[in-house]
Amino acid sequence: MMTKTLTLQFVNEAKKAASVSINNVKEPLDQADVHAAMDAIIANNVFITDGGFLIEKKGARITERQVTDIELA
Repeated sequence: MMTKTLTLQFVNEAKKAASVSINNVKEPLDQADVHAAMDAIIANNVFITDGGFLIEKKGARITERQVTDIELA
């Protein structure tokens, strides 16, 4: 099974990196949608970290991972 995770990377008020990961993202993933989601997260102070609220977009990436279950019968 192939799994995909979208990681949104931000900078918080302390100027430290922070990220939010979303599993099982819908394909195709549009760049404009990612920007809009990140802007909404920042504008609405959706998440707070040890270094304060997220204030700036840093980047985004999709990670693909192949998972193979092993049956132990």
